[in-house]
Amino acid sequence: MEAVHALRRRSTTGRGHALMVAGGLLLGTLGVFVERAGQDPLTTVWFRCAFGALALLGWGAVTGRLHELKLAPAGLAAALGAGGLMIANWALFFAAIERTSIGVATVVFHVQPLWLLLAGAWWRSEPLSPRRLGAALLALAGLAAASGLFDGDAHSAAHDVRYWSGVAMCLGGSLAYAAVTLIAQGARTVGSFALAWWQCVVGALLLAWWPLLHGWPVFGAAWGWLAGLGVLHTGLAYVVLYAGIARLPAGRVALLQFVYPAAAVLIDALAYGRALGGVQALGVLLMGVALASLARGDAARRSG
Repeated sequence: MEAVHALRRRSTTGRGHALMVAGGLLLGTLGVFVERAGQDPLTTVWFRCAFGALALLGWGAVTGRLHELKLAPAGLAAALGAGGLMIANWALFFAAIERTSIGVATVVFHVQPLWLLLAGAWWRSEPLSPRRLGAALLALAGLAAASGLFDGDAHSAAHDVRYWSGVAMCLGGSLAYAAVTLIAQGARTVGSFALAWWQCVVGALLLAWWPLLHGWPVFGAAWGWLAGLGVLHTGLAYVVLYAGIARLPAGRVALLQFVYPAAAVLIDALAYGRALGGVQALGVLLMGVALASLARGDAARRSG
């Protein structure tokens, strides 16, 4: 019986890994859709939420899961809280990009896995071994290199107040996203489908005033890219990610979230010819080494 339980745990963990990797790879294509749509950040966020909510609603109707959207008060509070935090995260991140750069904002934002490791160790008594912490720091260093933080342009604005306000916004966004992840892990009674749908609904309601005041995109290709952003990168991606998060401890989730930025850097090079330099390629390699180190450590603990 103990062996059966061990196999089930291993299977659950394996599915969690696969789901988070798939979600990260899918989100890595998000930038292509954003650039092709060509809209301002808040308009893009609103369409992402609106199309995401519609796509999830259709999927729930087809699969007979609409009843999952009816939540108990505690579950609804968790879903609404996660939705508000996620919208704050998106808004702060896009604003930070305008004040710093894509590379700097991405690196600062992805300090959030460290918040997860610390929160998991503090609140949930999850072991914070030197190996895990070292792997997280190595992955963060790799992300810094892969995103171009060490380019000369990143340092030219180092004493600019606008620049530092962008850094502060991104730190705020990273804390908001870490909190969303912890809520997703803690709300065991709320399924990934319901959590993703309520998140989209909250965003669509909170930002509905923006396109009404600033105008709608010209009907055409932009709407197609925005629809893809909602259906693929919000509806599908977050169902997959939340399902993976629910199967894994905070420390594991923290490092697997580096799959998304690594994929984004590679896809940016393939889609737009923004080839990786030597330092950037080394950064991607470091991130891969960090993830592999974590996987080997977990495998050794399970076999032991």
